[in-house]
Amino acid sequence: MNIPIRPWIIDTTLRDGEQAPGVVFSPEEKKDIAAMIADIGADELEIGYPAISVDEQRVIREIVAMKLPKRLTCWSRAKRSDIECASRCETEGIHISFPISNLYLDLMGKDYLWVREQLEILIPEAKKHFSFVSAGAQDATRTDVTTLEAFARDASLCGADRVRIADTVGIATPLTLMRHIEQLKSSVTIPLEFHAHNDLGMATANAFSAIEAGCDAVSVSVNGLGERAGNAALEELSLALKLSGRYRNSIKTDRLHRLCEKVAKASNRIIQDQKPVTGSAVFQHESGIHCNALLKDPLSYQPFLPGDIGKEAYELVIGKHSGSASIQHAMEANGISIDREEAGKMLLSVRLAANRKKSGLSSAELMNIYKECLVKPQDTCRR
Repeated sequence: MNIPIRPWIIDTTLRDGEQAPGVVFSPEEKKDIAAMIADIGADELEIGYPAISVDEQRVIREIVAMKLPKRLTCWSRAKRSDIECASRCETEGIHISFPISNLYLDLMGKDYLWVREQLEILIPEAKKHFSFVSAGAQDATRTDVTTLEAFARDASLCGADRVRIADTVGIATPLTLMRHIEQLKSSVTIPLEFHAHNDLGMATANAFSAIEAGCDAVSVSVNGLGERAGNAALEELSLALKLSGRYRNSIKTDRLHRLCEKVAKASNRIIQDQKPVTGSAVFQHESGIHCNALLKDPLSYQPFLPGDIGKEAYELVIGKHSGSASIQHAMEANGISIDREEAGKMLLSVRLAANRKKSGLSSAELMNIYKECLVKPQDTCRR
């Protein structure tokens, strides 16, 4: 199996990410995000859809004028007018999306012969204006592999530089996807890209699996931002590649937290607590067994350290499941040293208070329990 040493990472936050319903980036936000994504190490940025408006073309040109040291591309439907709009933006590359599944072609009253004709017309036309042209197989995961092979070969013959396999409605599963990618890689020579959607919660897993199967490139977005349930998340894939130990990862992961916070604010979409990699709960721990081990070795119950994504430290939450070690640690943070036996005397009161509150306890609440159990006479402490 031909596994790439270093997969090519394409970020589509400024195109597919902004297509998420209700998301609008201002021109300044777009430029700031583009600069941060380039700085973090993405290889290619898909920075917009020029046919939307003259304003969209203007901001794309402004990003191009920043001369970021990355390949910049824009997106187009399989229409000559879209390509003409894109040509005014001066990006290095263009991605042209072609409907490929029977469902999409039937909706348009077309067939695959029409797709081939459009490839023969539009790819050479795009080559007049762009040094890099990507041809997209839209709804590829609801298309038989034989048709995908034909599309990839035809796109290559017409001059395309890469073919995008798009899981447009997010129905792919890792093992099936790997089989399809392996079959395509064995029958065509053009580089392949996989574009994942997250409707079944498998976008990042599918993107990683595509790489494992030999896919040359994958497209991702910051925070997984995108249409419906979003795309494969840049931050999740970056950490998965890094921890696998099998790939050279271009992404500077210690800058991820800042970038994800920037995109969350600009998109007005909060990062959920349990969001993988960057959610606040990722480095929060309450279980006594876990906390005791973490105090000895931070990697005991964490796959990576907070600093690996640019965060400062993990947090031990005092609550229903806490043990003596975490209470000792929390009291030490308050400037008070207690031994294990004294911490044990506080445990029942801590658990009762957490049950009543239905959440973890604040530092002030813990201090009140300390005063009640260890400063006041012992018979006042709940046993």
